Amino acid sequence: MANWGGRELGYASDLDLVFLYDDEHPDAGEIYARLAQRINTMLSSYTSSGRLYEVDLRLRPNGESGLLVSSITAFEEYQLQHAWVWEHQALTRARFCAGNEAVGAQFERVRIEILRRPRDISALRREVIEMRQKMHDGHPNKTELFDIKQDSGGMVDIEFMVQFMVLAHSSTHPELTANSGNLALLEAAAKLKLIDGKVGNQVRELYRELRRIQHQMRLNNQTPCRIERDRLDTAPVSLLWNSLLEKI
Repeated sequence: MANWGGRELGYASDLDLVFLYDDEHPDAGEIYARLAQRINTMLSSYTSSGRLYEVDLRLRPNGESGLLVSSITAFEEYQLQHAWVWEHQALTRARFCAGNEAVGAQFERVRIEILRRPRDISALRREVIEMRQKMHDGHPNKTELFDIKQDSGGMVDIEFMVQFMVLAHSSTHPELTANSGNLALLEAAAKLKLIDGKVGNQVRELYRELRRIQHQMRLNNQTPCRIERDRLDTAPVSLLWNSLLEKI
């Protein structure tokens, strides 16, 4: 499965891949690990024409210390018993992309089961806010420009709010587990009265514009993507963030 960017894969995006299998052969893990390594090499190796994708494998169970491939049974047990909230946030954007369709169907069953579990909303808020702060700390911006992805009011804030709503409300609104992307999920949340409709529309339009600017800048090899701070009004993002996540 892969995190295809919530249906928003962009220029210069990396691929977050997790390799799953369903095979009881005693050597299955070793065999599929070799296959996964070959796939990773083909996707990420530099050639005279460049490379296809940068691949990130850290979303697999136990991260960099975990096995390169997991059986679907081990993946389900990990997600149910050991995964962190940020790993469940990633599941809101993940879907089967290639391989055996039966394994893909099993993954989707696990994904939906995890996302639709009832959660302590206050505890969820705390963990989402803490992870967002870690991302802020990990991407400091010491310039006078606005980082459209990482700064407060930018893309990551919007994506975190959508992920929070999916995890918080899918137990009572299962339609939120649909793999329809951030714009559609914001619209769905407004229709479900989970967020204010006007503010939701403003955030959707801002997110669409942020994506457009990001595409443009990355096509011109401008990274990180930063613009003048007064170019866009990010107040709707702050307003929605405060209504959803500042209720500890």
